[in-house]
Amino acid sequence: MSVSTLIGLFASFALCALAIVASTDDVRLFFSLPSLVLVLGGTMACAFAGYQARYVWRAFGELGRVVLSQRSVRRELPVEIGKVIRWGYLAKSKGLQALEDEIKKRPEPEPYLVYGIDLVLSGYEPEAIRAMLDNAAESTHQRNTVPAMILRSMAATAPAFGMIGTLVGLAIMMQTVGGDASALGPGFAVALLTTLYGLLLARLVFLPAASRLEQRAAIERFRNHVAAEGLVLVAERRNPREIKDRMNSFLDPELHVSIDTKLTAPAKPTQTPAAKPAAPTRPAAAPAKSPVRA
Repeated sequence: MSVSTLIGLFASFALCALAIVASTDDVRLFFSLPSLVLVLGGTMACAFAGYQARYVWRAFGELGRVVLSQRSVRRELPVEIGKVIRWGYLAKSKGLQALEDEIKKRPEPEPYLVYGIDLVLSGYEPEAIRAMLDNAAESTHQRNTVPAMILRSMAATAPAFGMIGTLVGLAIMMQTVGGDASALGPGFAVALLTTLYGLLLARLVFLPAASRLEQRAAIERFRNHVAAEGLVLVAERRNPREIKDRMNSFLDPELHVSIDTKLTAPAKPTQTPAAKPAAPTRPAAAPAKSPVRA
């Protein structure tokens, strides 16, 4: 669960609630089901009208994962760089077959890294591998930014439906002018609360979620480009230390990876229990001398 996102959402809504409670004793005045249905329903309807349904549903799913997911791509970078360095060591010392065996042992590997390793094992030229991995990284980035684009569109649509609700409420109020004064209340509530709901949804929900998704997509694209650079070096059979230095140049100093002794040291031979010394054999008895006849 993303603690920072929860703190931001809680603080935003808490400030609004505190202002309402401090201003009136009847907080029920700020709850209007017709206003909420008009703003939220109209915003969702426009999203489905403007984008394919599967992308809209994906945007709603990402909206929930912004709060529930705590995955940090930045902390995963040193781990993945360590994998690439190890792959470079295997490719240089034991050949591509050892690298292929290493990949098969890993459960649920990263799809982008698996795709890059497949290109290396297929024997493509390093520049061809770089071009294909860059295309894959950019295509993945474009797909990952579609939900953020939909959420930004919804953030622009929600205040517009708030204004539509304001016009609807004003029309209701104009029809009751000169008549029953008690009918002014519902129209006035719809006129004000729809604008309030539209602004709250846009500024406290849709826009922060879109910004978080864009940031996450940008970090993942950077991660993929770093991995592509390492896989190209693996295809060129470069020294593992050169791979490490080239990939560390992309990272913050605090995230730099060092080659661990366990990474390149040969495996220790397994100790087998020492064989028991064989029992000493008795020397064969000397043949008895035949008696010498006098």
